[in-house]
Amino acid sequence: METKRLNKAISETGYCSRRAADKLIEEGKVKVNGKIPELGTKVTANDTISVNGTVITKEVENIYLAFHKPVGITCTTERHVKGNIIDYINYPERIFPIGRLDKPSEGLIFMTNDGDIVNKILRSKNSHEKEYIVTVNRKITPDFIQRMGNGIPILETVTDKCKVSKINDTTFNIVLKQGLNRQIRRMCDYLGYEVKTLKRVRIMNISLKGIKKGEYRSFSAEELQEIQHSIAHSSKTEEAS
Repeated sequence: METKRLNKAISETGYCSRRAADKLIEEGKVKVNGKIPELGTKVTANDTISVNGTVITKEVENIYLAFHKPVGITCTTERHVKGNIIDYINYPERIFPIGRLDKPSEGLIFMTNDGDIVNKILRSKNSHEKEYIVTVNRKITPDFIQRMGNGIPILETVTDKCKVSKINDTTFNIVLKQGLNRQIRRMCDYLGYEVKTLKRVRIMNISLKGIKKGEYRSFSAEELQEIQHSIAHSSKTEEAS
């Protein structure tokens, strides 16, 4: 039977990162089959893992959902936060979001219980595309489109070049491969524009098309296969934690 390091097995349940799992193991908060393990312990699917007395062993199949997040929902697993995404979806199994989408924004976000896939998708150097439609508070000029596409100085760096195209006088489409905090809003603000609405319509090969606001669907087998192929050579979770 396949064995894996204990910290990897914990991260794959979505409980925490491998680095955080190592800390829990060092603090004696983790047990395998009722016994306190050592760092580097290897486990199999038959072993029972618990943290602070709660069993976290993964017993369900991997879940991959494409969710259309409405405005006002917060992408956090903290259940005490009002309007958190977990309570909103109310999925029967434990899942968590891959990445974030601002509370004032709407659109596509992935939900999963597969902790191993999360960091592989999130690593910016893997160049995974995310597409948005953005409406601003005043007329879009050719200069705005050009400067947005060439890079904007925010957060002590300059954003990577990206694809930007005008849809109408106040709406544009932008495709990013970065994931800086509130990146599009900060870019627009630097150029003197205020974002009125922001909608993510695509992540990698999966589109928001056909998913009503507040609803979700499972990845198709073809979609999942393409994603797995695209992240096959991504950094491992331990390196990306």
